[in-house]
Amino acid sequence: MARFTQDITARPDDIDELGHVNNAVWVRWIQDVAVAHWNAVAPPAHRDAYIWVVTRHEIDYRGNVKAGETVTAETWVPDPPKGARFDRHMRFTDADGRVKVEAVSTWAMLDRASGRLVRVRPEIAAPFLGD
Repeated sequence: MARFTQDITARPDDIDELGHVNNAVWVRWIQDVAVAHWNAVAPPAHRDAYIWVVTRHEIDYRGNVKAGETVTAETWVPDPPKGARFDRHMRFTDADGRVKVEAVSTWAMLDRASGRLVRVRPEIAAPFLGD
C-alpha cells in the first residue's frame, strides 16, 4: 500500500487545559493529513470532480504531545474501497518512534457537482493502494 507521511508540530493553541494536544485537534490533524495525501497523489481531474467526507473515526490515544513537540503522521489505505467508502489508517509517532495516536477513519467519496455518493472506481483508488 502507498504510504504518505507528514510532520506536524503542536502549536500553543492546539493544547488543552491538561497541557497536551486536545482530542479535537487530533481529529483535525487526521483530516488534514488525509486531505494532503489526496492532494499529493490524485490527478487534478479527480481532485476537481470528487470530494471526501468522513463517516466514522475510531481513535486510540496512546500518549501525550505538548506544545513545540513534533509528531510524524503516517497514513495508508490497506484495502480496496467498498462502493463509495474505504478505511484509511493513520498513526502519529514521536521522534523516538513511540506511537501517540492511532486511528481508522471511514471516508466516502462524493461527486463534487451533485453532492451524491459515488462508487470509487479502480483508477481513483489505485494511487492509494500501490507501493
